[in-house]
Amino acid sequence: MATLLCFHAHPDDESISTAGTLLKASAAGHRTIVVFATRGELGEVPDWLGADETLADVRTREAEAACSVLNVDRVYWLGYRDSGVEDDPRNADPTTFHSADLDEAAERLATILRDEAVDVLTHYDEHGNYGHPDHIKVHHVGYRAAELAGTLVVFETTIDRDVVLASMSAGAEEMPEGVEMPDPEEMNLGMPAERITTEVHVHEYAASKRHAMTQHRSQIGETSFFLNIPEGRFAEVFGVEWFIRRGGPLPPAPRENDLFAVLDNA
Repeated sequence: MATLLCFHAHPDDESISTAGTLLKASAAGHRTIVVFATRGELGEVPDWLGADETLADVRTREAEAACSVLNVDRVYWLGYRDSGVEDDPRNADPTTFHSADLDEAAERLATILRDEAVDVLTHYDEHGNYGHPDHIKVHHVGYRAAELAGTLVVFETTIDRDVVLASMSAGAEEMPEGVEMPDPEEMNLGMPAERITTEVHVHEYAASKRHAMTQHRSQIGETSFFLNIPEGRFAEVFGVEWFIRRGGPLPPAPRENDLFAVLDNA
């Protein structure tokens, strides 16, 4: 049995990008941990938010519920504030993750890596999957924490840009009226295929992955495209999760399909 830690910027990121991998790892007997850099304080504020609760409170509960669906063994919070989207003036707030000292933030994560004897760490690619300041910071903090803790197996969570562009373009025609499909080209999602070393097939967990997304009701509401893509198309778009392993094989070598195989070969 090994221990997998998935490092994410905000609640809901774990369900969108690594839900299947977490479920697959748990089913194989591995221990799974999710660490959030922030509680998503600057996300969309739903109209049903109570006067006596904050968005951070709601998103914390949602993350814990989603992680329960994903059979996650333990959840940690690094304690930073959400930085907001790119060019938001709140990025400069000294309490945000974006503004955090790199080594200080990395040591917080490294402490968890050491205490939990983590074997495999995932964080984001250098673009943060779509350019969000907190996601980009996850990339830098993840690598630095791995160095500090001596964690040798490190994967960048990413998206195969070419596959997702094709799948989402095809799926746009299948969306119910009133549900808008985001434009993945505008979002500048993921990485080109030649950068990707690893793809984990999680089609059998697609229904559970979508169920985990429903726990994030404040950010992924009933009209979200995530919840309105037809079942077959959802499994096609979200049934593979992509990674870039540090030191992993690049084309023309075949892609890996298991985050733990490198441990078996060590």
